[in-house]
Amino acid sequence: MLDKLKIAIVCDWLTVFAGAERVIYEMHQLFPNAPIYTTVYDPKGCPQFAKAEIHESFKFFPFAKKAHRLMLPFMPRAFESMDLSSYDLVISSCHSASKGIITPVQTLHVCYCHSPMRYVWDQSHSYVKQFKGFALFGFLYRPILHNIRMWDRVASARVDKFLANSAYVGERISKYYKRESTVLYPPVDIQYFTVSESHEDYYLAVGRLIPYKRFDLIIDACNSLGKTLKIVGTGPELRALKKRAGKTVEFLGKISDEELKIVYGKAKAFIFPQREDFGITALEAMASGTPVIAYKSGGALETVLDGESGLFFDEQTVESLCDAISRFEKTDFDPKTVALTTEKFASARFKSELRHFLETAWKEHQSMLGLDYEI
Repeated sequence: MLDKLKIAIVCDWLTVFAGAERVIYEMHQLFPNAPIYTTVYDPKGCPQFAKAEIHESFKFFPFAKKAHRLMLPFMPRAFESMDLSSYDLVISSCHSASKGIITPVQTLHVCYCHSPMRYVWDQSHSYVKQFKGFALFGFLYRPILHNIRMWDRVASARVDKFLANSAYVGERISKYYKRESTVLYPPVDIQYFTVSESHEDYYLAVGRLIPYKRFDLIIDACNSLGKTLKIVGTGPELRALKKRAGKTVEFLGKISDEELKIVYGKAKAFIFPQREDFGITALEAMASGTPVIAYKSGGALETVLDGESGLFFDEQTVESLCDAISRFEKTDFDPKTVALTTEKFASARFKSELRHFLETAWKEHQSMLGLDYEI
């Protein structure tokens, strides 16, 4: 049904291949002839899109690939300037401003929402606090965030159909945009990971080293208990976290996918202390047969099965996490059972459900317009 439609994919930026970029990649696999419109594209960071037709707004801006987040004030205009009038179906993959594209009445716009724009809604205050060393910059950014917040609410009304990457995100779409959404869990390459026959005596944390990921909490807990902790990832908090870490904490930095696969499989448990919209790293750990110790909030409530694939702690405090680690060490988890819980998040399932949703949405859209589109 969809093969005869002219389709475009829109996303915020393509600079590092992470969870949001994997969603775009699966969309690209599903619709390989659909061009991708974005603000910034880094071929080195996202080589998976080497054969895609990409239209880049900030292509000629110096330093855009490394400082694209600072270009947030210019993104609304960048997406509004994209001419998508010739397409039947436009799919935006959005955690920032890409939902703000303007499409004609006959075009169906479906937004796959990873999150309402965090830094202007529920995390706006913590975002401004990141400028604590640059007080003037933070002061100037407040009115900018206010204006973008107003624009973001208006932009959300331009979307015909919302897909949410979790029920938690769906609740936030309802709160901030006053829109309904359908949950479609993002794809996880669970088949890439294998269950290890043996586990080593270390805990694992993986992700970008930024404040809301709460690596500080994991380090303090493992320092307190004297537990071995391995951290995979880089980010602006690296220096501060290294100063905080005790002798049992090891920073592995950025490692290859094959190395990460091994590290996941050998860990005794994966610690996930943040409130996340979904949480792909936790699922990658579970696909490796490694149970997860997760903060009882956000997307983790939809992926971690308490007592079967991991356990929860109630508060983002050292005491609560230490208690969870102690409980974990008294509990037995079967690695194969842990891995089996992730099967419903496979990439094939994502593409199948996305296609079905788009086919249904297109029929409804045509019916609403009073058209009979022959396909």
